Amino acid sequence: MTTMTTVGIATGAGRGMGLACAERVADIVDTVLLVDRDEETVTTAAKNLSAAGAAAEPFVLDVTDAEGLARLAERTAELGTLRAVAHAAGISPTMADWRRIFTVDLVGTALLAQALRPLATTGTAMVFFASMAPLLSPGEPDPEVLSVLDDPLDDRFLDRIHEVVGPSIADTGLAYSLAKRGVHRFARREAVRLGPVGARACSISPGLIDTPQGRQEAAEHASMQVLVQRTPLGREGRPEEVAAVVGFALSDQAGFLNGVDLLVDGGVCAAVAG
Repeated sequence: MTTMTTVGIATGAGRGMGLACAERVADIVDTVLLVDRDEETVTTAAKNLSAAGAAAEPFVLDVTDAEGLARLAERTAELGTLRAVAHAAGISPTMADWRRIFTVDLVGTALLAQALRPLATTGTAMVFFASMAPLLSPGEPDPEVLSVLDDPLDDRFLDRIHEVVGPSIADTGLAYSLAKRGVHRFARREAVRLGPVGARACSISPGLIDTPQGRQEAAEHASMQVLVQRTPLGREGRPEEVAAVVGFALSDQAGFLNGVDLLVDGGVCAAVAG
């Protein structure tokens, strides 16, 4: 009997946490697809992984591109059985306006999951990157806001979120926090959808992590330095520390871990909550 080739996908894999996740996924699967919109970084990353002995292939893609995601699903199916997905691609508040933040961070997550869902089977595991940002906001948003967040593939999603939140939606920090709250909720629902075929889904919420994107945010927001100081461990996290948790969540050892958020923040949410 021939064993199926297992395939992994890491998005945002050109650098930072996505690249660290790609290295972890490579340990779990036979072939890993490195997905990123930046052709140069993702090609280099795939070459380096291949040089280290992994079967790695770059796949240039913007996660908001439905046609591109269909091609990714096709390529995955050609290679074998979908085993592990680490969806780290995303943008932070200083990188774009509120519409783009929602489109990449929440709508993109839902589009990726929709494209890969038909490939899910017994043993498939997915981790979607959220953030500690919504966990630092006290209380739940208005139920009407949550209802809109729960339907990110609605054609009118951006208009609807604008209508229920109001003008403050233009605050990219708020938009980011809401988009990532949407990812928390999406991962829970995806776990319920995938369970019957023996597949799992979780979200992960990194705290302050030392990445190029994290440094860009810190340069714009002095408040982030305050959060580092309030972190019980007294430092930022490293990409490989987040990737290690993702690697465990995707592993067979975590076979009953499903539908939860994994907070990797050095304890800062605990400190802020008091």
